Amino acid sequence: MTPVLAASAGNVLVWIVWVVAAFACVGTGIAVVSFSNAFYSALSLIGNLGSLAVMYLLATAEFVAAAQVLVYAGAVVVMFLFVIAYVGPRREVPWAGGPAWQTIGAAVAAGALLVEIIVAVGLKAGGSLSHTDHVGGSFGTPGWIGRLFLADHLLAFEITSIVLLVAAVGGVILGSHTKRGGPDLPPRLAETQREAETEVAV
Repeated sequence: MTPVLAASAGNVLVWIVWVVAAFACVGTGIAVVSFSNAFYSALSLIGNLGSLAVMYLLATAEFVAAAQVLVYAGAVVVMFLFVIAYVGPRREVPWAGGPAWQTIGAAVAAGALLVEIIVAVGLKAGGSLSHTDHVGGSFGTPGWIGRLFLADHLLAFEITSIVLLVAAVGGVILGSHTKRGGPDLPPRLAETQREAETEVAV
């Protein structure tokens, strides 16, 4: 096989992997918000993060891909699963029962993202985003990313850590109320607990 044919076959393979990863990303993203069971939604989120990691690998962002798998799929989603298992079974019908303003807000946000993607693709196709910039040899390395996190963006990094800690503590408190029951249990959680106990009894 000549080098030209080898390069062409390699490009076709890259495009096939990219298309599969893109469709997997979109499909698992839809599954996250479509399942009525939060456990299945969290598992779909793992698939979504894995497909994003594949796309980062295709963009030669190996460190970001590894962090995507280790930090998000391996740590944050595991915390989600822990909270879901601690709180107990909870089934809800997607897109039903919530305030109308949430549905309208979600539709507006999705439309804004779609318009942003279309504008970005149009600008790139028209050559407006074809400017070049100098990228050093240390770009994307662990040391470079660590310096951004712990020097330039230290405040945002620490705030994110506090938000995750608050989420974990809130999940434990919510789970303790659900397990204990009693008069201080919110009505919605009390109803969910009764439904879960009925399913177990059946």
